[in-house]
Amino acid sequence: MDRSIEEKKIEEPKGAIKAAEPNKKSFAAYKDEELVSMSQQGNTQAEEHLMDKYKPLVKARSRAYFLIGADSEDIIQEGMIGLYKAVRDYNLERNASFCGFAELCVNRQMITAIKAATRHKHQPLNSYISLNKPIFDDDSEQTYIDLLQEGELLNPEALFIGQENKDYIETQMVKNLSGFETKVLDLYLQGRSYFEIAKSLKKNEKSIDNALQRVKKKLERFLEQNNLDESKTM
Repeated sequence: MDRSIEEKKIEEPKGAIKAAEPNKKSFAAYKDEELVSMSQQGNTQAEEHLMDKYKPLVKARSRAYFLIGADSEDIIQEGMIGLYKAVRDYNLERNASFCGFAELCVNRQMITAIKAATRHKHQPLNSYISLNKPIFDDDSEQTYIDLLQEGELLNPEALFIGQENKDYIETQMVKNLSGFETKVLDLYLQGRSYFEIAKSLKKNEKSIDNALQRVKKKLERFLEQNNLDESKTM
């Protein structure tokens, strides 16, 4: 005698409530530290939300650095690596806010990349400039002014500087520069070569070099007197 076996499906009780995972929009309601915890537990959406949220910070910090042989996107990419490390390594018990920790990791990653690049090109460490302060960590007192060592100014082709920083320096220093020095600095920050600047201003290259050396010294004095910090340059 054949018996038909009927398989019964196990159904969830009608009143059961499924635990909902936050969607991208709802992540805005969470604190950064909560999102970091979720990310560290494998929630990729929470991680993506944090990376998107802090990308503007990375871009802002990248404007304060230039990297020889690289463009702004290279520096931003390094900053994003630093941000990823911040999400991965953040510990609420050891660190205060995630925002501060993230900023520190981003700056450190950029500095590491810059140091590696300058070593590769056999350039001294004053081949990079930071308008942030402090530049290495919270305890460091080394600033932009410390990196302006004696020697020739960098080749303009290698210069990367954010438009906000450029505008700030030009605006604040214009009173201290002669008309000629202002024109030379403006062209230099546009990436013009000594030859191009000299041709444009109908001067010889030695005059251009001398003008930039004077600008350098005035900039040093200006930064010392005004205690330049990132709140003024961002």
